[in-house]
Amino acid sequence: MTSERSQGDGTPRQTMVALGPRISAAFGAEDVRIDALCLTAESLSAALGEQRTLIHTRRSMPATITVRVLLPNRDIDLAFPRMISDPEEPDPVHRRWLAQRNAHGIVLSDHLRGLGAVHGIDVDIQFKALPFTPPVKLYLLNGTEALFAYYQVTEREEQIGRESVAMYDALGGVSPLFSFGAGDSQARRDHAFVVQSQAWFDALWTTIATDLVLS
Repeated sequence: MTSERSQGDGTPRQTMVALGPRISAAFGAEDVRIDALCLTAESLSAALGEQRTLIHTRRSMPATITVRVLLPNRDIDLAFPRMISDPEEPDPVHRRWLAQRNAHGIVLSDHLRGLGAVHGIDVDIQFKALPFTPPVKLYLLNGTEALFAYYQVTEREEQIGRESVAMYDALGGVSPLFSFGAGDSQARRDHAFVVQSQAWFDALWTTIATDLVLS
C-alpha cells in the first residue's frame, strides 16, 4: 500500500477518516465510477459530501458520476444490528436501522443529483437490495482501487425512544479500511483483489440483488 492511502507506517485508518481522501482522489478522473456494498451508506454519503466544495470551486469537475450501492433488504432478519433478546413486538433496532438506511441513501442521491444539475455533470445513481447482512463493507473506485473493511460487531445498549435496548451492533465508521490498488508495488496481488472484488460485486448486482426503493 502506498503512503497516500494509509498512514506513514502502512497501518489502515478508520473508515470515516480514510474514505474521504480516496473518494477525492477518485473524483480526479473524468468519468467517476463508485460501487459500494454496506449496511446504511452513512460513510459513503459523508465522504461524497466532501466533494461539494471541490466541485463548486472547480478543483474537481468530472464529466460523469456513476454510483451503484448494495444495501440489505428491508424485510430480512438482520444478523446485526438487532436486539439481543427476541422482541415480542417489531424490533426497534431494525426500525432505526431501516430509517438510517433510507435517510443516508436519500441524502446521497439528492446530493449527487443536485451537483449534476448545477454543474452539468451526467449523474447515474442506483440502489439494489441484498437478501443477507453483509459482514464486510466494500468500495470500488474507478475499477482501479478496492477499499475493504470488516464490520466490527459488538454488544452495547442505546436509548431508543423511552427504552434502553441491548443490541448487537456494528460500528462501521471505526472499522479499519484496507486499500488495494492496481498501481501499488504489490501490483499483482492488489490487481487480482480489485478484479475479483469487482467481479463479486457485479455478480451480486446482476443475480440475487433486487430493486430497492428508499422510503
